[in-house]
Amino acid sequence: MLDVQEERLPSRKRRFAQSVYTGSLALILFWGQCSNLLADEGGHIFNQGQLDLGALLRAGGLIGYLIIGLSIALLAAVIEHLLTIRRGAIMPRPVAEELQKQIASGHVQQAEQICRQHPSYLADVVRSGLLEASFGYEAMEKAMEDTALEHSGRLMRKIEYLSLIGALGPLLGLMGTVWGMIKAFAEFAERANPAPSDFAPAISEALVTTFFGLCVAVPALAAYAWFRNKIDEMSSETALMCEYLMSPLRKSLREKRRTAAPAPVPTVSPRNPG
Repeated sequence: MLDVQEERLPSRKRRFAQSVYTGSLALILFWGQCSNLLADEGGHIFNQGQLDLGALLRAGGLIGYLIIGLSIALLAAVIEHLLTIRRGAIMPRPVAEELQKQIASGHVQQAEQICRQHPSYLADVVRSGLLEASFGYEAMEKAMEDTALEHSGRLMRKIEYLSLIGALGPLLGLMGTVWGMIKAFAEFAERANPAPSDFAPAISEALVTTFFGLCVAVPALAAYAWFRNKIDEMSSETALMCEYLMSPLRKSLREKRRTAAPAPVPTVSPRNPG
């Protein structure tokens, strides 16, 4: 069963690379198709009540394209997290079943070898405990807790990029809007008799980058919250699974300690003279 699992690892990596490549390529082609409209001349964002996508992209300018780049990075990160932050990758069932058999049979070295050959969140936590088996179960628990904290912290740092994208998107959009307002006011000041109707299109175009930034920030922050809760759930399940797998070893260690404990030496109270 483990051999089948081992054969699946390269295929999973290939599927992950293909998914990231396909998703990123699709998004790039979409924006590339939209950017072909930039060759059109002028025009407002809305013409006769219809959205002009080319004018919308032109209004975003350079900062708008930076935000589009963030959306591509967001898509790639979400695809990667969906493939790696899941129960089959964090606590693979075939590895757990094989570890249960080996630990219940008392084959600690074989169980440690399985963990080394099939690294995962679950396997690394169990292996850290097995390496400390000679020092008692308290040392095993401490090692397992430290390894679990390390893995959960690593996963949390991994999804921090989603929070970063969610924070950068609106800030870049605000920066583009401020710059657009500066240009709009400059054009407004150069006119001799400006009318409010001449000022409105420039303001609407200046707000486009803020719209782009919010379109990136909302799904990024939603994905960050979802993956954070998923990591907490998976960490709790992994801790319970590790405790269940190590329970036969814990019982055997306690029995050895009980049998190896020296018998109490009876004390003889001194006799009182007389």
